[in-house]
Order: sequence, then structure tokens, then C-alpha cells
Amino acid sequence: MLFDSHTHLNDEQFNSDREEVIRRAQEQGVTRILNVGFNRETIEETLKLVETYDFMYAAVGWHPVDAIHCTEEDLDWIESLTNHPKVVALGEMGLDYHWDESPKGVQESVFRQQIRLARELDMPIIIHNREADADVIQILREEKAEEVGGVMHCFSGNWEIASQCLDMNFYIGLGGPVTFKNAKLPKEIAVQVPLDRLVVETDAPYLAPHPYRGKRNESGYVRLVAEKIAELRQMPLEELARQTFANANRLFRIEDAG
Repeated sequence: MLFDSHTHLNDEQFNSDREEVIRRAQEQGVTRILNVGFNRETIEETLKLVETYDFMYAAVGWHPVDAIHCTEEDLDWIESLTNHPKVVALGEMGLDYHWDESPKGVQESVFRQQIRLARELDMPIIIHNREADADVIQILREEKAEEVGGVMHCFSGNWEIASQCLDMNFYIGLGGPVTFKNAKLPKEIAVQVPLDRLVVETDAPYLAPHPYRGKRNESGYVRLVAEKIAELRQMPLEELARQTFANANRLFRIEDAG
């Protein structure tokens, strides 16, 4: 059993073959998927997906790249959506200093508001962090994010950063980059993170693992991520899959969500 803990199967890149992509994922042993909506359009499409497939769940939030377009009305809407039985997390949220789309101050404000909302609702959060380690850690601490915890999506930092995240009640999410030949840090993290705090993901259609690097990613490729981590940790794939499946269920409180 595999749990793709972060994907975007609503993306237009899947418009021509979405059903086939989902079927292929099931054939690879993927029995649960968390699809992430991060703005108006993608959230609406995510909800349609999870209402169609009983093994899919949803996260709703506002991506930092789109933070400049986020209004109070949007945040109120996101709050209302948390009543949906298949919405199990808020996000992805955070900071992105790579793409110059939203001013840093706007990103920070939207990030903090979403953490506060998560604390009010007692829901885990999904963190997007690109080239903003120090500021992300500082905001998580100041906003007491450890009260709800969550996952550091597509983690790319070093062990010092990972340790701080673990201390704040966060899981570490690893995806395609752990399979890249020269990706030293993700491989080190894959071995060092406690097994009960690790989840696997694809971020499809982005960041496809080897040997599909540079091509469209799919949820079924999470098996390649799991295989590489199992190899690095010198353990059976079945054990790694079973543990990360249990971790994702615990992280997103899916059993409690029914």
C-alpha cells in the first residue's frame, strides 16, 4: 500500500488522460492520494476529484506564489470548505522566494493567517518552502504551528532544518528529487529522518523521479520514490510502504475523518 501524500491531479496536463493516470497509480499499489488545491480554480477542481474517487482526499489553501491574489473572502471560503468530510489539511501554504510573483510581505501575511486558521480549526498544514528556510522556520515558531503540526512538502533542506521541523511536530515529505543522481541532501535526509515521521509524495505533474526526470510526473511514480528510500535505508520496500502509509494516515487524521 502506498500513499501519495501530495499531488495535483487536477492540473491541465492530465486533462486528456486523467482516468488512465489514476488507474496506473492504483496498479502500482497507490491506494490513497492527497490532492492539493492552492487557489480558487485548483481548489474547486480538487473537490470535484475527491468527490469522484473514494480513495482521494483534499488539502485546501493558498500558495505563496498566488498570495497577492488572496482576499479575506478567499480565506473565509477556505475556512468553510474545511467542513467537507474529505478535506483533511490546510495548504499548501508558505513562502516562495524563487518566483517573483507576490511580495514577501504579502506572502508572510497570507501564510500567518492560514496558520492561525489551522490552529483555530485544529487541522494539520502543508508547507511550501522555496529558498526561504530561515523565514519559514521563524514564522512557524512565532505562530505556534507545532500545535497542529503538518508536513514539510518536498523537503529540500539540510539536517539542521529538518531537525527544527521535526521538533515542531512536522513530518518530512520526500519526492522525486531523492532519486536524482546528484541530489545529495535529499538522500541524506531520507536516511536520517525517523521512519515514523516520513511520508512519500510525487507533487505530480512536477518533479518526476528518475528515469522520468524532466517529463510529466504521475501519482504512480511514488513507487519509485519509495523504492529509492527503501534502498537507501536498506529495508524492504513493503515495510517502507507500510510505514509511510500509516504515517500519512496519522498526519492527515484520515481514519478520524471517516
